[in-house]
Amino acid sequence: MRLSHHALQLRQRHHIHVHAATRIDFSAVDIAREAAAVDLVVWGMAPERGLRAWFCLHPTLQMLRSCPRPVIVVRNGADQPYQSLVVAVDFSEVSHRLVELGFALHPTARVELFHAISTVNEGKLRYAEVSERAIQTYREECRRHAQTRMFTLTDSYDARRNRLSSSLRRGDPARQVVVQQQNTAADLIVVGKHPASALSDLVFESVAQRIVRQARADVLVVPHNVERASRALARQRLATDLPVRRVKAGAPRPPSYPNPAAVPGGA
Repeated sequence: MRLSHHALQLRQRHHIHVHAATRIDFSAVDIAREAAAVDLVVWGMAPERGLRAWFCLHPTLQMLRSCPRPVIVVRNGADQPYQSLVVAVDFSEVSHRLVELGFALHPTARVELFHAISTVNEGKLRYAEVSERAIQTYREECRRHAQTRMFTLTDSYDARRNRLSSSLRRGDPARQVVVQQQNTAADLIVVGKHPASALSDLVFESVAQRIVRQARADVLVVPHNVERASRALARQRLATDLPVRRVKAGAPRPPSYPNPAAVPGGA
């Protein structure tokens, strides 16, 4: 009842469709399936302590791996709309969608495009005993290439230049994004997530997952293969994802519990 009342308040206050899911004992996979038809999942990240924190995957990371929709991980209480954002870009086609999403969050928010130039290949060159001068030349070429790509990306938003800035750094992308957010005191980090298998995600954490784990600000994670939510697509995804259960023919039996929602697996 309290959840349904809260959903009604949100619907009236923000003029958006809010649905209260009242099933009991949701797992992250269940919630991801429930959210197949939504535009955004809002998830509060509470710290876990004890043995569960050591031996179990954090529910937030489970949600990021299971949910095909954009997920905003909330760490801090909100007293105003987001005023400044750091958008992590890799200059792919998806980067444009991330920037547009950043602009859409608030009409006056400042948006900073950030790219970290990876230094992984420099380590490989040193291992191959390439001269330091050649490595320096390679480093400068990477920097010029990144500057050109960043200029092309920012130039496409010339009409919103007063809200837009950009910056480059060198090093591990996840760490550099977190450091940049701390330096600028941005309210939100926007980052994309490449599609990956469950095994790959388990062995090699994605940049988005590492940012969520390390950041102290809110983080919006957008899957690269995300589709615009619609009821038709949602029904199609639910039809293929939900398990099939065989039932006997005949009149349905009355429920043995007063509240069908209290039955495990009930609706």
